[in-house]
Amino acid sequence: MSEPPRHSRPILAADLERLAASSAEGEPSARLELAHATAAALVSVGRDGTDDPGDRLVRLADTVGLDTLAELWRGAPPDSLPGALWALYLLRTWCTENGSEVARLYRTGRSLAPVDEVVAGVQDDADPEAIASMADTVLGGLYHGDLDVALERGAAFFRVVAAGRLFLAPDGPDGNAERERAGRNRACADGLGRAADAWRAGTLR
Repeated sequence: MSEPPRHSRPILAADLERLAASSAEGEPSARLELAHATAAALVSVGRDGTDDPGDRLVRLADTVGLDTLAELWRGAPPDSLPGALWALYLLRTWCTENGSEVARLYRTGRSLAPVDEVVAGVQDDADPEAIASMADTVLGGLYHGDLDVALERGAAFFRVVAAGRLFLAPDGPDGNAERERAGRNRACADGLGRAADAWRAGTLR
């Protein structure tokens, strides 16, 4: 299985902030190329085994800000490496900052998507702490474990949450916003699933 090319040093927070500023000013094609390059470099640094990043890369959004990562990766296709990174960093931020709400949606949806619940691997109590721990573990899997497994766990989690949203959404127009959010959750899941398939095929970039 192919992996991104190795880089000799980590991408520092200042690097990402500078690159995000350049991305915001560039042409769409240049922004997309930069998204792929930064995502590949980041994953390469985390997986090369010579410089264990610990929590540093998992907590990257805390360091540089989610807006910086959004400038770099949000516009990338959801089944690309930068698109997958963006989805998982967004998931971690969401689980950390809105843990009670995410836990409520997850607990509601898990009986409706039992296979996905098993794949997601949230502890049985599925309280906010367990939800946040899962998000850290999934994101850490990009750098320390099987990347396709991490992507599939993220996809499964989004599917469970989407099922919970649909179940809890009120009937009629009052529930339209929640149904739209559920659709976005499912779209994230689909993108992460395709990204996992591409990683196994050696074509993810």
